[in-house]
Amino acid sequence: MCKGVSESLGVVILVMEAGSFVRSIPLLKHHHLPPSHRPFRHYVRVSANLQERGSYKGGIKTRELISEWVSNNDDSVRSLPIYVGGISLLGVLFNRTLSGIAPVADASSSQSRADLLTIGLAVTNILAGLVWLSIRPKSISVVPPRGVECQRIHSNIPERVASELTWAWESLSTTTCCRSLVVVYDGICVLQIGYASSNEGGEPTVVDSSKLMQGSIYQGVVKSGSQSYLANLSLYPGKSELPFLPSNTQAVILQPLGDKGIAILGGDTIRGFTTSDQAWITLIGEKLDATLSKHMTSLPLAR
Repeated sequence: MCKGVSESLGVVILVMEAGSFVRSIPLLKHHHLPPSHRPFRHYVRVSANLQERGSYKGGIKTRELISEWVSNNDDSVRSLPIYVGGISLLGVLFNRTLSGIAPVADASSSQSRADLLTIGLAVTNILAGLVWLSIRPKSISVVPPRGVECQRIHSNIPERVASELTWAWESLSTTTCCRSLVVVYDGICVLQIGYASSNEGGEPTVVDSSKLMQGSIYQGVVKSGSQSYLANLSLYPGKSELPFLPSNTQAVILQPLGDKGIAILGGDTIRGFTTSDQAWITLIGEKLDATLSKHMTSLPLAR
């Protein structure tokens, strides 16, 4: 009796173990495994991608090295076609002299036709080198303003507005090529700071607000409501409307202050204001407009 019971219990235990083993089989499927037990091929793909990225960075580094070498040896690179063309031309003449071919070109001779083609290519290289040497990019340098320094802040504006105008000038003159700043708001010149042109007495030229507002520059900026960037002021005919700026001002930014004013920034470098500078100046203009419109509407400022 006991033996039969023990045998029955053994069969039940075996069946239970077999059932638990069968139930544990689905857990071995791939999508239930943790990341550390997934097949090795995934790691192979990752290493391949890393290798490709490394080679791409290596290509960029190589191009940067070549570009740096060319910029450091500008004269040699520009004259290189002349040397190549001259050596090729001498090589053709030397080969024709030693080969025993008649010095007169013969159209029926394949050697003569090849020599003529080589000479043409050599002369083209020489001419290309001469063009490279004659045409060079114009170097852009900082031009010190030709004028006198001034700092004029309207006497009737609040202290808070004056401090904000001073902050704007210090920020712009420190981080950009701005060397002159004029702010005209509601027909009044509230700020003239930095370098300015001088009159006959050697004093800074006063900004004529009414004359400035009647000019095409002011009208165009206020009408458009967007910033105007004169990257090379010497090429712009309307520079005569800005007589208060130094005569050798290189670049000018005209920033509208809402629909009541304008900020004029003069720079000492052609194309010296970068894209980020222009965006930042736009934000400063919006801040100045908010401050001026809030604190100056009720003030009896003399025009």
